[in-house]
Amino acid sequence: MRKRPTIPVMKGDRAIRGAPTRALDDLYHYLVTVSWPALIGIIASAFIIANLVFAVGYYFDGGVENARYRSFADMFFFSIQTMATIGYGKMVPVTLFSNILVSIEALTGLLALALMTGLVFAKFSRPTARVRFSRYVVIGPRDGTTSLMIRMANMRANRIVEANIHVVFTRWETTVEGESIRRFYDLIMTRSRSAMFALSWTAVHRIVEDSPLFGQTRDSLANSQPEIVVSITGLDETFSQTIHARHTYALDEILWGARFADVLILDPDGSRSVDYTRFDDVEMLTPVK
Repeated sequence: MRKRPTIPVMKGDRAIRGAPTRALDDLYHYLVTVSWPALIGIIASAFIIANLVFAVGYYFDGGVENARYRSFADMFFFSIQTMATIGYGKMVPVTLFSNILVSIEALTGLLALALMTGLVFAKFSRPTARVRFSRYVVIGPRDGTTSLMIRMANMRANRIVEANIHVVFTRWETTVEGESIRRFYDLIMTRSRSAMFALSWTAVHRIVEDSPLFGQTRDSLANSQPEIVVSITGLDETFSQTIHARHTYALDEILWGARFADVLILDPDGSRSVDYTRFDDVEMLTPVK
């Protein structure tokens, strides 16, 4: 029998082997998805490097009037003034080569400004969801039936309209031919849509005979690297844009014989709020199998 390949557990990001991994292979996607500090650092580094390159040309040509003799610093700051179209008027190009270099740099600056403006706007305007997922998935009784339960909360003050949840159970299995493959099973939820996702939502999957989790225990799943992938999509009520969020649970984040602690609080005025300090708390009902 072929040995089952080992793969890293998915925790938010996929492990892809043999695919392009360098940032330059998909630069736009990389720049849009990278963190803000990293993006600002990349822009600042590119700005400095570009000005250093043009400063070298000005330095060896020596065609900038009123610059100090052999001062690379003056050439560098003259390059910055040119690229940023500041033009203080003290240092000016006087040779043909320097004027050509200034023209090229001015065009480069205009193009770079247009590209950076579009990139920053695209990153700033990306719709995002602030959905918090519980630390654990619990398996315990719900309405007299053993069920798998996942807790989510909308961390924003607005609502997610027509929210839909999709839950997938995946594990390694061996086919009749002895081939190791990873199979995916859709888990049917008792309620997969919420017309208005405002506070907390506990999604429930009843573990009955047609469920892929029926009869399973922690021990029976230990060697198959199981995962539960949860994705939620909906319409942001404020921006009228589609948003999504996802989370992956590994075997050590699935608790048998447990239930979630109550987090909904009824205020004196009749309104409800969520106690996020207990959001990840669970109550054990029976010993974990």
